[in-house]
Amino acid sequence: MLNLNRAQVIGNLTRDPEMRYTPNGQAVANFTVATNRRWKNSDGSDGEATEYHDIVVWGKQAENVSPMLKKGGPVYVEGRLQTRNWEGQDGVKRYKTEIISDNIIVLSSKSGGGSFMNKTESKNEPENAVADISAQEDKPAKDQKKEEEIDIEEIPF
Repeated sequence: MLNLNRAQVIGNLTRDPEMRYTPNGQAVANFTVATNRRWKNSDGSDGEATEYHDIVVWGKQAENVSPMLKKGGPVYVEGRLQTRNWEGQDGVKRYKTEIISDNIIVLSSKSGGGSFMNKTESKNEPENAVADISAQEDKPAKDQKKEEEIDIEEIPF
């Protein structure tokens, strides 16, 4: 039987990433991404709901993207779902489901593009290297077309 554990979200950061290091020196960053869903109710009124997704980024990827991520900024995150559990101080067993990131694209509404970092690239790249997916700088000025700005809120998923 085949199995698939993938999560993809596009949303806005609810806070700046929290960067820390494990006792053995491994970097880890945590942040939350909010996604919105809108619909029309049967009476014609608008409905809206917000979901919050806890994200965990490990290693060089965490070190590379943390300085680029800011509260309110748009981001694409891809990874796997993982649920962990622990016993609280009150003795109650608690659960938390997180997205363990494999790929992150920092979306930038000002430049029309963004930067991306995936887990395999971050292992081999220098500390602050991040690939720029908006290759407009490589084009001559006369060939650059004014790109239509995309509003993240208008993406239908």
